[in-house]
This record gives sequence, C-alpha cells and structure tokens, in this order.
Amino acid sequence: MPHDHSDHDDPQSLLPPDPALRVKALETLLTRKGLIDPAALDVIIDTYAHKVGPQNGAQVVARAWSDPAFLAALRENATAACAGMGFEGRQGEHLVAVENTPRTHNMVVCTLCSCYPWPLLGIPPGWYKSDAYRARAVRAPRAVLAEFGVHLPEGQTVRVWDSTAEIRYLVIPQRPEGTEGWETGALAALVTRDAMIGTGLAKAAT
Repeated sequence: MPHDHSDHDDPQSLLPPDPALRVKALETLLTRKGLIDPAALDVIIDTYAHKVGPQNGAQVVARAWSDPAFLAALRENATAACAGMGFEGRQGEHLVAVENTPRTHNMVVCTLCSCYPWPLLGIPPGWYKSDAYRARAVRAPRAVLAEFGVHLPEGQTVRVWDSTAEIRYLVIPQRPEGTEGWETGALAALVTRDAMIGTGLAKAAT
C-alpha cells in the first residue's frame, strides 16, 4: 500500500555501513544539491589536518604549567584564555579546562557524536568517534585507559566529562617531575594529544 513504509524507505538506509563511505556518500549528495563546495571543504580539512593540531593545545598546557596567572585565567574562562593565544574559532567555543591531579584523572568523551576542540587539538582521531569508545569510556573508564596503556593508582579517581556542542573540554595533564625551570617550548614537547583528551599522560622528562 502507498502508506506502508519499510526500513528501506529511510534515506539513511541507502548509505553504506562503513563510516568513510558514508561520509563520501553524504558529501556527494550535498555537492549535487549545491549545499557545499568541495573546494572549500578541502581547504577546511587541510587546515585542521596540517596547520592546526595538538601543538596548539600543547602550547596552552605548557603555559598553564609555567604561568600561574595564565592558569588562573584558564580556570576562569578557558575560551577567552585560549583566544588570547590566538586559538579560537569553530568547535573552540565554550571551552572548559579540567586539571589532572594526584587525586583525580580527567577523561573526555562525546557520547552522542564527536564534539571536540578542533582549534586546540586538530581533527579528532578515529577511535574518539567510534561507538566502542563512546560507550565504554562511560561504563568502564579504567579498562579503556588500560587499553591505552594508562594504569592509574587505586586511589586516583577517574572523572569522565561528556563533550557536547555547547561545551568542550581540554584536559591539563599533570606536569612531569624534573621539569622545573624548563621553557614552554620544551614543556610543550612533552604534551601529547591523548594526554589532553585524558587517554594518555604527558611524556616523562628526559
């Protein structure tokens, strides 16, 4: 009957199951409808893939480690503090910085999609967008951290933050021992992308 519907009537059911193929199918469809410009899209992707990346967030963390006044500003308004360093724009609004301490380890996930602070960390990694990470990070954060090679002391609490379109998080990892007096450039080299998501730790001083 004309009013009967099946699952195949849903346009999304026509998309391939593989995420990369789904993205390509959507891009093709939107391009044909004149809703996006592939050239402009390529420029945006190139910017975040090669010109913007975790090195921006690493600079923020290094400054927070070495400049108490900046750390205070970051705690009060992370969006404004990062903008003051030139790191702002789409996906960088409503930013909150959370600090790791000997008592608390912070970890970020987006349970609905893949909300992420692009101006600070670049393009989110594939695992961050996966269903497995999004589900298990909330249910079993210590197990997920262990899979990343992060084994926390029993007394250290894990706090999971759910990133959304309204608020995004930057984890300030604990400063490695033996880095007193280091310049920010050297400190930034110890800060990894995963450490700023909470699925890793800062590199040890060498």
